[in-house]
Amino acid sequence: MTPAEDDPRTYPDGRPLPEQPPWRRDFPTDVPDDDHVARREFVKFLVLTSGAFAAGQCWIAAAARHEQGPYPRKQVATVAELEARRAVEFRYPDDHEPCLALCLAPGRYVAYGQKCTHLACAVVPHLDKGELHCPCHNGYFEAAGDRPAAPPAAGFELRTV
Repeated sequence: MTPAEDDPRTYPDGRPLPEQPPWRRDFPTDVPDDDHVARREFVKFLVLTSGAFAAGQCWIAAAARHEQGPYPRKQVATVAELEARRAVEFRYPDDHEPCLALCLAPGRYVAYGQKCTHLACAVVPHLDKGELHCPCHNGYFEAAGDRPAAPPAAGFELRTV
């Protein structure tokens, strides 16, 4: 008997080893035994995978904590300019984040990120109505409180000046 005829293994296509492609003869495996996973191997896989997920969560938390912190102070407009224009566009904390400084009343100022939190659409102030309008969603927010005034408003990221 040749080794090929003496082969007890079964292959996925059911053909004997002499009829298998050359790569299978070069790398013979016992397919049914390969499909069997021992309990110890399974637990080892679960522990390693869980450890990797836990390490990833710790890394994300550390990265988020590192990015947070006190934002630098930045002058975006004078009080007279803000009260005259009622809305001033600026970039904060870097050049990629558009924001709006609003004068709601004399001595009452707020600042918001100018992107809606859903699709990052530019928000338009309608201060005569006391609202901020998201043209993508046709939603309105209260300029004074950052609360949705008309759905489907998702919210803004509030930034203080």
